[in-house]
Amino acid sequence: MSERDHSANGSYPWERLRRASEAALREGDAAARARARARVDAWNAVIDGMATGSITIGSRTPVADTPAWATLEVLHGGFATGKCMAESALRTHEMTLLETLGDAAPGRTPRERLNLHYLSDEGQADLLSAMRSGQLRVTIPEEGALVVVAWLLDAGRAAVALELVTTLRPWMHRLRFYPELTETPQPSHTSVHVATAHEVAEALEARRPQAHVAAMNEALGIWAPLYDRLVALWLDTVEGSPPSHAMNPDGTPECDSRGRRALVGGQPCVRWPGDWEERREAWLADYEAAEARHRLARKHRKAKSNFSVLARALERCPSDGAALSAGEVSRIRHALAGTVTRHGVPGSDRRRSLRATQRAVASQPLHSDIAALVATRLRGCAQDVGIPDVTPYVAPARDGESHSVAADTAVPPSIAGKTRRAVEAPVGELVRRGVIGSAEVLARVLPQLTAHVTNAGIEDPALRDLFAQVYAAFRRRRSLLLLDLDHQVQLDELPWVAALDGERQAKASSEALARQTLEDITVLTLSSFPETIIPNPMLTEMRALAGAAGRALPFVEEVAADIFMGTFTAKWAEAAAVATKLLRGTLYDRYYDLAPAPEERRWSFRWGKRVATSFADRCTERAREAGDGGGHIARNGAILEQSQILTTQNLAVLVHDLDLVDRLRPLVDAMASRAFGSAFDLVSAAELAPRARLRAVKNAAYAWRHGLFFASFSEPSFQRQLVGRLGERASGDRALERLVAGLHHVVEGGRFDRLGAGPGGGRRFLGWSRGPHLLMGATDPAF
Repeated sequence: MSERDHSANGSYPWERLRRASEAALREGDAAARARARARVDAWNAVIDGMATGSITIGSRTPVADTPAWATLEVLHGGFATGKCMAESALRTHEMTLLETLGDAAPGRTPRERLNLHYLSDEGQADLLSAMRSGQLRVTIPEEGALVVVAWLLDAGRAAVALELVTTLRPWMHRLRFYPELTETPQPSHTSVHVATAHEVAEALEARRPQAHVAAMNEALGIWAPLYDRLVALWLDTVEGSPPSHAMNPDGTPECDSRGRRALVGGQPCVRWPGDWEERREAWLADYEAAEARHRLARKHRKAKSNFSVLARALERCPSDGAALSAGEVSRIRHALAGTVTRHGVPGSDRRRSLRATQRAVASQPLHSDIAALVATRLRGCAQDVGIPDVTPYVAPARDGESHSVAADTAVPPSIAGKTRRAVEAPVGELVRRGVIGSAEVLARVLPQLTAHVTNAGIEDPALRDLFAQVYAAFRRRRSLLLLDLDHQVQLDELPWVAALDGERQAKASSEALARQTLEDITVLTLSSFPETIIPNPMLTEMRALAGAAGRALPFVEEVAADIFMGTFTAKWAEAAAVATKLLRGTLYDRYYDLAPAPEERRWSFRWGKRVATSFADRCTERAREAGDGGGHIARNGAILEQSQILTTQNLAVLVHDLDLVDRLRPLVDAMASRAFGSAFDLVSAAELAPRARLRAVKNAAYAWRHGLFFASFSEPSFQRQLVGRLGERASGDRALERLVAGLHHVVEGGRFDRLGAGPGGGRRFLGWSRGPHLLMGATDPAF
């Protein structure tokens, strides 16, 4: 079996299919079941494609006879289903235009007729008009292709336009190469939003009532009134005062000789009012109707509940108590005594007060109803952009605004928080407000900003805005699972983007803007999320900004241990050299024993790429510290961790090559403290399942490494204070005490031995282990 087969054709798709199938059976909501069934179909398509050879997992062109530039449907883990995103079902605006064109329009398929229309004089004029007014929307990259054709023809570049059409023509019967024309111009600015108004509204509309809240409201609104009527029916058969529990002078319940609660009051089933039988029939009819319509509440259905005892007895007692045994009558009396003692008789002040409180609780609008109200408000604004201010959308409900939400009802913080995801504001402001709460979310919004920076060299403002939309749509493409050192499809590989190469001229002003933007984003990311590595999607944007700034920085991606091929391309060695130069003699250098990076002398080529053989050998040798047990994933993980240590996983490249040391110096103490604190939080989380704890330990090692990097630019006095605080946190946890002891040893000028050990049991903190891990307490073969 080849390395590709070994790495890519495992059980992962089958496991995802199993999960999707279980969800399709388990979900109670119809929409959720439909989504789960769609996932089942998609994973079946992956498995079928792999079996027939029409899908090659691990390739940058995984779908047979499909070009690399086509935007594919890609599932979790990078698995292509075989479908193209631009061949989705016809949308409303497409069907409307088809009706206008009529059956006489040329083309074999509806999609081809639409594509050919936009190649006609009329269609080209429509596209150019929409482009210049900003009234078009590009959601996937292909939708900008024919707009580029129209612009090229208008600009007198017919030969380039013809070449582009020739490339697209074989796919026009399937793929959508035109945008949606809109009434509202698309915004062109540098603010960003986490989600559009449409996306937030859709998420709010999908919110369903919490099962326990819905059950409680049903119990209070439906079953409590029925129960009061049932209790009243049986109390009407009591001779004398209502039964209740006998109480001792100290207020505790009095018990009989058998340990049962003693009762006082009359006996049920003694007197039978004239209208009792009619009321009984009415109650049973209402009970039957409620049982058929209301199935959420369950407490009243329990066999030993007072409700069940009294209801079953009522069903067996058509007109008098002749059919009831002495035991059944006794159970009726005990049930009545229980509810009368706790809440009083139906109609009493105590019971009325209880029911009034319960009605008030039950009448409170459900969060799902409030979410629907906010969604309706959001539907009234432009759907494919953000909102300038959240205030009007989360204001209290207005009179008559909703039949299920009373006037002046406040929007709960949880719903307001979700709505804030649509707020349009500068990226730093969204981070400060907490709308962007992680590096991963920041990475998702960056394309909105990067698109406007990287297109700054385009002279035509309309073309510049179109390029920004195509760029943002391209960045939304899901990454493929790739092997053999392959790289993801690049923006310039899109034929309609390549056709604009002559228009994207680098200028000094645009390069300066790109550099400044990259510096600002770097400082914002490192200072806001110092504990996490820079996500791969963010590296993509940083690489684009660096390119626009005329810089080629050796960014290195995070590589999954299960698909690591044992080699590193040249940029890893370059990044390690930068790290060694920046960190020589620092705390980080001493802690990880970086040593001077040897000049990479052993270059070789694999899969057409230049690979750094000496760097790979160095990582493999250093990984011996993690042990020699476990399987290939643990071995790969230990090697990859050493590559991250040697390169600092992009921190050194950004700080050194962008000359950010002085800018970051006032922030590094706080950044180091937060990173180390996050590491402690991760490994201190109680009751984590083994796999979750495994991930927590690895993430803690990332945070620990970042803390060391930032502390390397702090004063020695701060480093000692930091160790003192960490020692206090670690007190009583022997594993953490050993890690802090190792850090203390290095801060005071010491070094670890070749196995990562220091005096007094001190240890160097590594996330991967090929044997028992200090923070796991047991051997895990997957570590």
